[in-house]
Amino acid sequence: MEKEKISNGEIGALGIENLDLLVAFSRVANGLLKHEVMDKVSILTNLEALIADPMPYALKRNGKFKNIADRVIELRKDGNFVKQVRSIHKLKEEIADFPVFGLEHIEVGALAQMKTAVQLPIAVAGALMPDAHQGYGLPIGGVLATTANKIIPYAVGVDIACRMCLSIFDMSGWVIDREKDKLEKLLGEHTHFGMGSTSARHLDTSLFDRAEWNATKALRSLKTKAFNQLGTSGTGNHFVEWGELSVEDNMLEGIPGGTYLALLSHSGSRGFGGNIADIYSKIAMEKTRLPNEAKHLAWLDLNADEGQEYWIAMNLAGDYASANHHEIHNKIAQALKITPAMRIENHHNFAWKEQLADGTEVMVHRKGATPAGSGVLGIIPGSMSTPGFVVRGKGEASSLQSASHGAGRVMSRSAAFKTIRKEDVDKNLKDNRITVIGSGLDEAPMVYKDIHTVMAAQTGLVDVLARFQPHIVRMADPKEKAED
Repeated sequence: MEKEKISNGEIGALGIENLDLLVAFSRVANGLLKHEVMDKVSILTNLEALIADPMPYALKRNGKFKNIADRVIELRKDGNFVKQVRSIHKLKEEIADFPVFGLEHIEVGALAQMKTAVQLPIAVAGALMPDAHQGYGLPIGGVLATTANKIIPYAVGVDIACRMCLSIFDMSGWVIDREKDKLEKLLGEHTHFGMGSTSARHLDTSLFDRAEWNATKALRSLKTKAFNQLGTSGTGNHFVEWGELSVEDNMLEGIPGGTYLALLSHSGSRGFGGNIADIYSKIAMEKTRLPNEAKHLAWLDLNADEGQEYWIAMNLAGDYASANHHEIHNKIAQALKITPAMRIENHHNFAWKEQLADGTEVMVHRKGATPAGSGVLGIIPGSMSTPGFVVRGKGEASSLQSASHGAGRVMSRSAAFKTIRKEDVDKNLKDNRITVIGSGLDEAPMVYKDIHTVMAAQTGLVDVLARFQPHIVRMADPKEKAED
């Protein structure tokens, strides 16, 4: 694998057309990169700032960019290499129609963000799920199809490949009442939460034998962190919980009607995915200039180096997130001395190459949305005291074959801390027979929409196959402050 380089095309995109100057910039940029003085994003950011105003760089006596800054100043004295204003991609003037499921329960901010998204020059189609709320760039619960060779890091999300995983055990759901202490202890022993959490014991590390880890400098630098955090769950709304799964006859293939012990988890690609999102979101915003209201929807081109790098990293993060869940579920199953009868899982922060109903090839970004292609199984959770659902997609074209990824928040975390009383949360949990380990007021059941209302708004998108009622919930302790 070749070492990472800054191409002449990337430097030329800064507005440098003079061949001699291009060579000088390339020599400095790739020298800094080769000797690991700065990363690629920092180098390109400094070069653009230098072109805009070379004087601060020229005044720094031993500065890394002083020589080329002096050269730019001299050229401009002679009227050459005048700073060119970089063009900004214009949004479409007309706002394309897009379906909104559960419109009456969606905040104005999310609608406004989706309207901006479908105005992108690369946008092909969009849809808004009933759990939608405002986020960065694309709203959470937003689905956006773009031209097939364009991908938007912020439309995938910061937690790349955040996903659900459900293990169904051939044991009665009543085991939760009889073996509550044992099941609670298993969560304590085999789950790890917190922004800096790691796991010392791994069952399967074969993912780290993959060649992709050597594809880029970023991936190489993050491999150790990813290894240490394998089998952990982070913070926020991530959880691992025991619950009772209720299945009707002939609904879930291979699982007879009845109630079963089930383990449900929700988490993503941890610090590895977060770092990848940060790196390539910055590159996208640097390379693709958009009006301020759309700046977080900057895209990468899959035909360019950085687009390919992100595509490789995103897909690796997807496999890593899946491996995280499998570590947790397999450790707990091993401790129970029973193999799951069935496992169901799905991403809900990802981008897929797909085709629309008319055969148009597109890149479908689902940011907080569950894939719901015809016959595709998925999991839509509620809150810590309300049910989640195993669903089967109907392949509805208008929703871009998507459904909600959960209940969706009705208030921010800061608003939750200001308005929700602990005694009200405690009563809610007691009334619903829920034991919670960790968590805080920002994840209280009342910060979420009514999951039944959300599900009623998407009956045309999915069929419900089974209902999961949580009983023992493990989340991050709110006191954990360590950095990822």
